[in-house]
Amino acid sequence: MSAESAPTALPNSTAPTEPIAPGVPSVPSSPEMTEILAAILAGDTAGEAFAQLKLPDSYRGVTVRADEATMFEGLATRDKDPRKSLHLDQVALPELGPGEALVAVMASAINYNTVWTSIFEPVSTFSFLRKYGRLSELTKRHDLPYHVLGSDLSGVVLRTGAGVNKWKPGDEVVAHCLSVELEDAAGHDDTMLDPEQRIWGFETNFGGLAEIALVKTNQLMPKPAHLTWEEAASPGLVNSTAYRQLVSKNGAGMKQGDVVLIWGASGGLGSYATQMALNGGAIPVCVVSSPEKAEICRAMGAELIIDRAAEDYRFWADEENQDPKEWQRLGAKIRELTGGEDPDIVFEHPGRETFGASVYVARRGGTIVTCASTSGFLHQYDNRYLWMNLKRIIGSHFANYREAWAANRLIEKGMIHPTLSRSYALEDAGQAAFDVHRNLHQGKVGVLCLAPEEGLGVRNGALRGQHLSAIERFRNV
Repeated sequence: MSAESAPTALPNSTAPTEPIAPGVPSVPSSPEMTEILAAILAGDTAGEAFAQLKLPDSYRGVTVRADEATMFEGLATRDKDPRKSLHLDQVALPELGPGEALVAVMASAINYNTVWTSIFEPVSTFSFLRKYGRLSELTKRHDLPYHVLGSDLSGVVLRTGAGVNKWKPGDEVVAHCLSVELEDAAGHDDTMLDPEQRIWGFETNFGGLAEIALVKTNQLMPKPAHLTWEEAASPGLVNSTAYRQLVSKNGAGMKQGDVVLIWGASGGLGSYATQMALNGGAIPVCVVSSPEKAEICRAMGAELIIDRAAEDYRFWADEENQDPKEWQRLGAKIRELTGGEDPDIVFEHPGRETFGASVYVARRGGTIVTCASTSGFLHQYDNRYLWMNLKRIIGSHFANYREAWAANRLIEKGMIHPTLSRSYALEDAGQAAFDVHRNLHQGKVGVLCLAPEEGLGVRNGALRGQHLSAIERFRNV
């Protein structure tokens, strides 16, 4: 990650901190942050004591900069390097508004939206911040020439704004990434339909890849007591996304016995879909890209696995044309594994590369539920297989608070487990994002923010002991 000095100090920000040796976590960035960390590590600090701790004027956060938004112009997506665009800057502590909280971030994680932000695709996130800044006097805080990114966190509440009753300083929390204004009637049946719904740390500022984050308090959920800080931070975005996409009535509404085709079944999103399918009595057909990833799926309990690399599927004959014979070959493989059944649900997130095949292989009357489009946003499919076979395509985007809470409850009860494979220091967030960009990772990639090392924050050792092998299933793979 770039850590060279900025040409000029950013408005509302100080100059970037000095880099340290890669892979070696640094000490907190100020005396105030040191005191906050000591209170958290003590493990028994009262909430009243957290409320009395002095907050710093500034803190460290991973940023992209508006004046570098064109730095990758002319390069292919694959050649855009997050290590060149991500900086570790000292940024000003934002003003706390009503219904908000400042959280000391012990750990965060990398998501595909971290990658998209870092390579300025499909658009620069500064367009999101400018739009949000026009909404009100308070939201102007977000429209800055730098963007503190990150859509996951685990940590401790430091302060709450006016009107907050449920959460107090000292509460150990995780955060989901739905930021919503809820001033429009459209959002009161399903908050994802609110016209002022945004993804925190992607479409808003002051995200989780930092020592402190600003969130709305209706993003907060209890930290699972049996997990470490880095484990607890890793499921938030992907676990909630998979829950809505696969389980919720707003998504595919999976039921017992459903055959579910899961693309990228050992990855950050697919690994949660695989666990949910198994827990819910469905039959996952896991698509992976290597024998090692196949073994991870078997370790989760899946039996029907397709190694797409070994099968050498080539869904695209060239840049413009797909090969329906390859769709048919995939469909035949699925039927071979399932005893002749087609998928009731296709859990789609690769997008352009696989979408035509997904529409084809779903059963008559089946459902293709889609998000993310990590291989490309412009999908092509043969509509005859959709319309004449009465299939449905459902778009699914993150989750509402109720869905996120339900997904987190499954983590708390040890029914769904984190899929953290490794953690990086905050200084190495650029490398972490690069690994996800190049698909060099398994499961989720974590980032230690204030946490000085891995393994801290466990409050329920007994529950952890019951599930330790599952919790650590993805470690170092």
